[in-house]
Amino acid sequence: MKINISSFRVKPGTKVQLSKRRTRVNPYYEGSEDYRKLLAMQVEELSDLQQLHYASDRYALLLVFQAMDAAGKDGAIRHVMSGINPQGCQVFSFKHPSPTDLDHDFLWRTNQCLPERGRIGIFNRSYYEEVLIVRVHPEILLAQKLPVKELDVHTIWDQRYQSIVEMEAHLHRNGTRIIKFFLHMSKEEQQQRFLARIDNPGKNWKFSEGDLTERRFWDQYMLAYEACLSATSTQDAPWYVVPADDKANARLIIADIILKHYRELDLQYPQTSKTRQQELEGFRAQLLAETHLSRR
Repeated sequence: MKINISSFRVKPGTKVQLSKRRTRVNPYYEGSEDYRKLLAMQVEELSDLQQLHYASDRYALLLVFQAMDAAGKDGAIRHVMSGINPQGCQVFSFKHPSPTDLDHDFLWRTNQCLPERGRIGIFNRSYYEEVLIVRVHPEILLAQKLPVKELDVHTIWDQRYQSIVEMEAHLHRNGTRIIKFFLHMSKEEQQQRFLARIDNPGKNWKFSEGDLTERRFWDQYMLAYEACLSATSTQDAPWYVVPADDKANARLIIADIILKHYRELDLQYPQTSKTRQQELEGFRAQLLAETHLSRR
């Protein structure tokens, strides 16, 4: 399997036009069995690297997932991260802000959930909602208790992009590596997935009237995503636009991107000092002595 992940990366300073980016590409697998084998290989390597990452305690890894409803964020997270040790990984889903959240700046609630060194943090939706859903529905700003002079919709989005870019740069300088995924699904594919949720009793719980309401704003969301991706994809915190009409293919692409960034960290297990090695030899001698005594 050879995936050219650079083709999905948003280069800094480029203007994103989602209509020119495909929502489906030729599959990187040959049938369902091949898909399972390829994903299993990726998951195994991710598990090994995550263990090394946890032991090295040098970097944190933040994975950000954004998409329209039914694009497959939950499934991608569940399948790609299936082999990760739960002790080294946390998933956070951000929905409507609480009254406490609204009493702070727009980055506050997600900053409380940033991963520690040695751990993976996964944001299923994130602080980017503040320049996506809030941009599509600017009336939400009225509930955020901002100073009146800051409520100018002609300037607030650029200001928020700047805040996000500066925050991500700060995190990068301090050892947090950020990878951001936009699962790019077609409107036609979303329709089919919504119908499947309605037709399958086991998936009825996944569908709500609100999903249909937001679908009516599809074009506005695409414009908001284009502006966001264009303004906030940087060298150190890149966006990847992942074709999402084929869920299996999307998972393979996402896993490959995470592996690439993981490998670039050149992680190492902590070096054992001579003093520590001498201590360990002493412990070893004590343990062997226990065995000797038990045989007498």
